[in-house]
Amino acid sequence: MTGSRKSADGFLFQVMLGLCVIWGFQQVAIKLAAADVAPVLQATLRSGIAAFLVALLMLWRGGWSAMGRDNLGAGLLAGVLFALEFLFIALGLRYTSASHMAVFLYTAPIFSALALHLLLPSERLLPLQWLGIGVCFIGICLAFGGSVLSTTLDRHMLLGDGLGLLAGLSWGLTTVVVRSSRLSEAPPALTLFYQLAVAAVLLAGIAIALGEITSTRITPVAIASVLFQGVVVSFFSYFAWFWLMRRYLASNLAVFSFMTPLFGVGFGVLVLDEPLSISFLGGAVLVLLGISLVSSGAWLRKRFA
Repeated sequence: MTGSRKSADGFLFQVMLGLCVIWGFQQVAIKLAAADVAPVLQATLRSGIAAFLVALLMLWRGGWSAMGRDNLGAGLLAGVLFALEFLFIALGLRYTSASHMAVFLYTAPIFSALALHLLLPSERLLPLQWLGIGVCFIGICLAFGGSVLSTTLDRHMLLGDGLGLLAGLSWGLTTVVVRSSRLSEAPPALTLFYQLAVAAVLLAGIAIALGEITSTRITPVAIASVLFQGVVVSFFSYFAWFWLMRRYLASNLAVFSFMTPLFGVGFGVLVLDEPLSISFLGGAVLVLLGISLVSSGAWLRKRFA
């Protein structure tokens, strides 16, 4: 089916624009409801809601037949990494801004590219991609630098930024598990279910251990945030992404997806009134530039084959 996939067109741009707006707002939604529902509990509820909806969809379409021993282990591992990603996001947002989290989370392609370079001969990095990794590393150092040299409050932000980087690492390793295992041949719905279901169980245990359930308040903002994350982000937008992956070139999708951190930073400033330092802005530009170079690997191999 790879040969039948289309290049970018106006429809793809419009859909990706909408998806990037949704993904860019999710950290802001967590922050807005954090006073009523603790972030880890929000991650638990969003994963549980989305897992239930995916299970219903698979029951309707008859997708459960693809579940088996050959993909169960990889599915559980992907679920653990998925849970870690959202745990790091939830904990990180206690200390850092939604703007910072949106940028550091999207370092995931760097980690997945490095791991796949070591595991799969077909995924060897090209010189321009190594340059992108170097540029991204410089950008991360620059973005972190402002917090290191500033006040105690900014040192707390440094911790949150580090957790955001760990979230990006977890996301990147999830991609590696999917790409290098039998999950690469499984239906997307099954892969998504593994991630959501395992994350819901693990995060629920962590939320209980942290005592987050007892401090929950049911408010319109809390309900709207959880439903937005569970139904719109974790269910609708992820399936829209899979649908696009089956119809368009992955390299085109990767380029458009980097609008997400821009929306994340913009929403953080406009909705949450978050401040931005010059060092972070400069570092964010370098990070996005480096990620763009790394993610262009498929296009570069085709261009210079």
